[in-house]
Order: sequence, then structure tokens, then C-alpha cells
Amino acid sequence: MLYLAKIEWGNMFQRKIGFIGLGLMGGSLSIALKKLSNNDYFIGYDHNKTHCQQALTLNLVDTIAQSLDEIKECDIIFLSIPVDGIIAVAQNLAPLSPTCTVIDLGSTKEKISLSIPKNIRQNFVTAHPMTGTEKFGPTAAIEDLYTDKVIVLCDLEKSGKHQETAAKTLFTDIGMKIVCMNAKEHDRHAAFISHMPHALSYALANSVIGQEDAKSIIALAGGGFKDMSRIAKSSPNMWEDIFRQNKDNVLEAMQTFQLELQKCQKLVEDEDWKALNTWMNNANALHNIL
Repeated sequence: MLYLAKIEWGNMFQRKIGFIGLGLMGGSLSIALKKLSNNDYFIGYDHNKTHCQQALTLNLVDTIAQSLDEIKECDIIFLSIPVDGIIAVAQNLAPLSPTCTVIDLGSTKEKISLSIPKNIRQNFVTAHPMTGTEKFGPTAAIEDLYTDKVIVLCDLEKSGKHQETAAKTLFTDIGMKIVCMNAKEHDRHAAFISHMPHALSYALANSVIGQEDAKSIIALAGGGFKDMSRIAKSSPNMWEDIFRQNKDNVLEAMQTFQLELQKCQKLVEDEDWKALNTWMNNANALHNIL
């Protein structure tokens, strides 16, 4: 079994940082942390053996753990796996050192926060980095994925002070902007800002595939269509879990969108072009906020 406690090599004090999940999010985070320090030791764990080999080849981690027991004693553990997996892994992490910080990077927060066993709840910081791409796996990891992006930290009153400080310091050091809120509030906001747009992208892709032949799509699809449909290439397994965990909020967001789309449809049907222009101008105001 790997020895995972803090060690001292020469005069250099070294942290052990573990990644459960070696895809886009975990791999990109490893790159960001490696830019900050040469003194941390990175340990990966992933059920996908190909991902493990790729992570080693790409130097995302220094070694691969063979079991959760080998990664439990890291100073910092990141859970960068699908949200259902985060809940499952959390049930098997105890016992942990009082100074161990576990940070989950799931896109939903309330069910994760409530599912963490009470005896290790203080070890956890539930976080959602508002960043990503439609790609997945270790080869999708990119430099600066996290730079200048927002990281939402939820239910910090349930985290230990050491863990809160460790998480805030780490995310600040890699150039992220910290926003704090409760998990329930986060999930509702995320449904509108992130989860519902993914559903729309999948719907757009399916509607076009059902109506247009491949040659027409290739010939005519411009930047706007590509931008809107890009995230339909995201992992279906990951997004199935997200929609399941945040079902009620996602449905509310979808219903709100449908009302707006129906409003647009009615204005076009009625040829009420002036009102349609006003409706679109109202939408332009969003970019004054962004």
C-alpha cells in the first residue's frame, strides 16, 4: 500500500493531493496546481484503467492508487466524478484525519451536501467550479480551465475552519473567484444558468438531426448553431446524473423557458413584429449583466 501521509524530502515539505476521477475537471485542476508548486505529490484513482494510464502518461498524477484506502490519508482529496459517484464515494471515505480536506466538484450540491456522513462532514467542502468543456477524459484536460472562473462554495457552515481556509486558499491561488451560498440556492441558480441550457443543446441537436441530412448540416451550420449545439457533445452519463439529482429545479427552468418560447411563437404567428422586436430587446439586456 502507498504511504500517503505528509512527508519531508530533504528540506522540502510536501502535500499529498488525491484525485478521485481523472477526467477534464480533475486533470485540469492538477495542471493548475502543478504550475503553483513542485512540492506537491499527486495521486490518482479512477475505475477506468485507460484513464489511469493516460493520466500517468500526461503527467497529471505521479502515481495511481489501487484502492480508496490508499488515497484516504491525503492532505487534500478532490472528488471530480459524476454526482451520483460523489455520493457513493463519500459513504466509504471514513475515517479521515481531522486535517484532511475533501472537495467535491459536482454540478449539483444539495443532495451531495446532505448525503455526506456526519462523522466526516467537517472534512468536506462542497464546491462547483463554473467552468468546463464538452470534452471528457484525461486527454481533455487543459491549462487555465479554472483561471478567472467562478467557484461556488456551498454550506460552508458545515465545513471545518481548516477545510474552509484550505479550499479558499487553493482556489484563490489558481485564479478563481469565490462565491458562497447555500446548496439549495445554488441548485436553483445552476438549473437556469447551466443545467437547462444543456438540456436545450441536446434538444436542438436532436431536432436538427431529425430534420436535416448530414450534408446539409455540414454545409450550412454556422457559428451560432455550432455554439448552441456544442455542449450536446457532453457526457450523457454525467448529465443524466445531474438531471436526476436536480430534477425539480431543472423542470422549473424548462417550464420557464417553454413559456418564453411559446411567447415568441405566438408573436410570430400573429405577425406582431413590433412586440417581437421589444421581446428580443428585453433579452439583449442580459448582456449588460454579463
